[in-house]
Amino acid sequence: MRTPGPLKLFLSICSLSFTMALCGCGALSISSDGSNGAPSGGLSSVNHIIFLSQENRSFDHYSGALRNYWAQNGYPDQSFDGLPQFNPTSGTAPLAGPAPTNPGCNPNQPPPADCAYDTSNPVTSFHLVSQCVENPSPSWNESHIAWDYFDPTGQSAAKLNGFVYSAAHDARNNVPPFYDTNGLRAMGYYDGTDLNYFYWMASNFGTSDRFFTPAMTRTHPNREFMIAATSGGYVYPEGTSAKDSAQLSQTTIFQELQKAGITWKIYVDPKNSGCAGPPYQASCLINLSYVNNFTFGNTIVSQYPQNIAPISQYFTDLQNGTLPQVVQLEPATDAGFDEHPTVDDASPSNIQLGAQYVESLINALMKSSSWKDSVFILTFDEGGGFYDHVAPQPAVSPDGIKPVDLLPGDVCTTTTGPTCDFVYTGYRVPLLVVSPFAKKNYVDHTVADATAILKLIETRFSLPALTKRDAAQPDMTEFFNFTSPPWMAPPTPPAQTTSGPCYVDKLP
Repeated sequence: MRTPGPLKLFLSICSLSFTMALCGCGALSISSDGSNGAPSGGLSSVNHIIFLSQENRSFDHYSGALRNYWAQNGYPDQSFDGLPQFNPTSGTAPLAGPAPTNPGCNPNQPPPADCAYDTSNPVTSFHLVSQCVENPSPSWNESHIAWDYFDPTGQSAAKLNGFVYSAAHDARNNVPPFYDTNGLRAMGYYDGTDLNYFYWMASNFGTSDRFFTPAMTRTHPNREFMIAATSGGYVYPEGTSAKDSAQLSQTTIFQELQKAGITWKIYVDPKNSGCAGPPYQASCLINLSYVNNFTFGNTIVSQYPQNIAPISQYFTDLQNGTLPQVVQLEPATDAGFDEHPTVDDASPSNIQLGAQYVESLINALMKSSSWKDSVFILTFDEGGGFYDHVAPQPAVSPDGIKPVDLLPGDVCTTTTGPTCDFVYTGYRVPLLVVSPFAKKNYVDHTVADATAILKLIETRFSLPALTKRDAAQPDMTEFFNFTSPPWMAPPTPPAQTTSGPCYVDKLP
């Protein structure tokens, strides 16, 4: 869930009530090409790991039509578990199946009544024409209702039948109500005509059909997992209640990097944030990074202010060959380019503008001297409440801490079950692995969550695991071919189109 301002916290107006109703690390230096020593083969050939997580899009919603894109554009077919209506009728499994559905709302009980779950009124997967769509909700209750409307605590296998209901419930209780009060948007998807840059890159570099968000809840805890492999038991943003009011004291990946003498930096986009500059102050920029949820955020401001920088510095570092060894790019939320669904109908959020922004970040790397030994990883922090047909997967509890900040009436407060702890991932999200070493047209099928990015960093730079969660992850080396790197000469991707219509007052 996006945070719309540097010091503001966006909270769902209606959390579903379950009632069924840096570079600059001291004296360390890096060479002119940004490396810390010459590549020596294998993973040690990678001297820069850059990762970016955009906002609130599920795998089927964003990547589900990729196999159809291959058929239309001459790419070889291979196993890919996207939306079943795009699978071929013969060849490599999975094969074609009917477009998935979810029960909708009883049409005889329109707003202002809440959505009445109606299995006789199915909503079928459909192509979204508008590049702007109202926000569903991925929060704790909604994610568990999506697992199974009748069994949100996971007593049985997931049925994935509550996406439309949750979207409708939130739309009807939003102030003012959204246009889509029947939750239809939850079943919408985009394809290669909408996200042409992303589809091209996923077809030429590496992707996965088994990459999940770390936890069955919203943005803030999942982003905490991305940098510390735990949320310390929080399922809500800091400050939601007295139970989650404190900054987290858990160790972040940046602390381990600092301790090991590995250069790192967090780049943020200060546009529209209220941070005055340039020059920008670290004390303001830190509010645009989720590391501020940790006490180490205070340490960055006081001891390593050069390690939190505006996005303009990313482009400068690429141009000058001074890119740090580990880079986190934070989503450009205040600039409007984080791809988050629309939270205010008066200010629609356009995914094509967000994809164009990502394009600028990746293309700048490909044109720089740092390209030859870099890995750029793009993913999304959580599924956003959009439909996906693959259930969350069993996962290792990071630290044995159970949810500490559930609100009265939340799922798991009256009845417990397997999904009530951090022993399941969240939902599938898109993944893009871009590198001169990335295998061509590669689809990974290994179950992983976003803490696998931490495992890759830890493996490359010989760092200890932060928690049991990242320790249990694959290290992502299966994405690479270090013997014969396919992309030492970077390709020229198509420019992301931005001509798609943008409206929120109708569907599709």
